[in-house]
Amino acid sequence: MSTFIKELEAQGCNMKEALERFMGNQAILEKMMAKFPESIKPLEVLQFIDEGNIEQATANAHTIKGITANLSLTPLYTAYTEIVKLLRADDAVNAREVLLKTLPIQQNLISIIQNA
Repeated sequence: MSTFIKELEAQGCNMKEALERFMGNQAILEKMMAKFPESIKPLEVLQFIDEGNIEQATANAHTIKGITANLSLTPLYTAYTEIVKLLRADDAVNAREVLLKTLPIQQNLISIIQNA
């Protein structure tokens, strides 16, 4: 198993599950992981919460939730699940708080992936 996969595991990501999802093909998993940072880059959530555009914030958070689920980036999946739930409950204040705690974790995982 590659170093960055082990690093992601150390951060709470379920890489065994991810590898199973990609039928044991580590090369494909690594290729998809490499696409993660760019795939979420345009999916701004905080900006839309701050602008009061909860519909777009929810849509973007839901998309990130799906991407992180597929890649088994568990800490992000768990956080974005909560963010989507809060936004759908019209609780943007708490969604923003969870998001602010999540962004450093997200950046850390992105750094691990980009430095692979």
